[in-house]
Amino acid sequence: MLGVIGLDETHESAYRALVSVGAADVPDLARRLTLGEHDTERALRRLERHGLAAQSSARPGRWVAAPPGVALGALLTQQRHELEKAELVAAMLADEYRAGVAEPAVHDLVEVVIGAAAVSQRFLQLQLGAREEVCALVTGHPVAVTGIEDGAEERAADRGVRSRVVLERSVLDQPDGITELSAALGREEQVRVVDRVPARLVIADRTLALVPLTSHTAEPAALVVHASGLLELLFGLFESVWREALPIRLGTTGVAEQQPDGPDDTDLEVLSLLLAGLTDASVAKQLDLGLRTVQRRVKRLMELTGVTTRLQLGWHAYERGWVARGGRGDGVRERPGATGVGPAV
Repeated sequence: MLGVIGLDETHESAYRALVSVGAADVPDLARRLTLGEHDTERALRRLERHGLAAQSSARPGRWVAAPPGVALGALLTQQRHELEKAELVAAMLADEYRAGVAEPAVHDLVEVVIGAAAVSQRFLQLQLGAREEVCALVTGHPVAVTGIEDGAEERAADRGVRSRVVLERSVLDQPDGITELSAALGREEQVRVVDRVPARLVIADRTLALVPLTSHTAEPAALVVHASGLLELLFGLFESVWREALPIRLGTTGVAEQQPDGPDDTDLEVLSLLLAGLTDASVAKQLDLGLRTVQRRVKRLMELTGVTTRLQLGWHAYERGWVARGGRGDGVRERPGATGVGPAV
């Protein structure tokens, strides 16, 4: 826990032991730590340099713990100050980078990364650098990188980064496939499955993508694609696969594929009124529903169609025949037997 201020487990254990007794000599502390006296004294010297321990002026050879609230508080304040300075430098470098690539050359839009270690490192940087969303296509035969690297997914989830992942079905047959899938669902990641994924792909915030290259003879390699028309094409590929994939849920009996349900009559009424230009609040009042109910139904329809905006939802509603163009000019499709009075769907 104190590694952030430069202490390893041995030094932390020594400080904890010294704090528990208040003061101790080297032989006594060595017995408590089950360390040699030389190693114990070296640990105490390290604590002394950090201001966490001091030799007693009254009893030579005896060491006294510094009050944690004072000593650790000072170290943490110093650490926060160093982080703030590092953030300022990072922001300055980011501004310089953006200024330098305002009009990037074509050859700067795509990087080629060679070597398993280099590819894994870029993959990790991409995940840790994401701020809003990470989208991924995962094949049954990953190249150079795996689905989980050094807890990157957990750290991203802790920062509130959304994840949408499409798995190739063969991934579930791998030894740790179900275990990793259950962990991902437990982190509230959105996971879907298809028979075959066209390519391994990871996209962060629609600004950076990593595409591992498959090769059985050369070193593992990958393309790092920056914001460009090519990146938009890759994101379009992901969205296309996402829409066709089946959602996966974690039930009481294990992991199961969730067959897509069609919208019910109320869903269609909500959708038609929204397409007619009504606000969520107006739709709720018109249909005698709660505002949250309307918003929840819209969110479900967006998840069902695999889209992220309401504009995309309207397009998919027309494409799937949920609502019709023309007719009465309001985007509403009448059910057989409808009277034509009110927003029939």
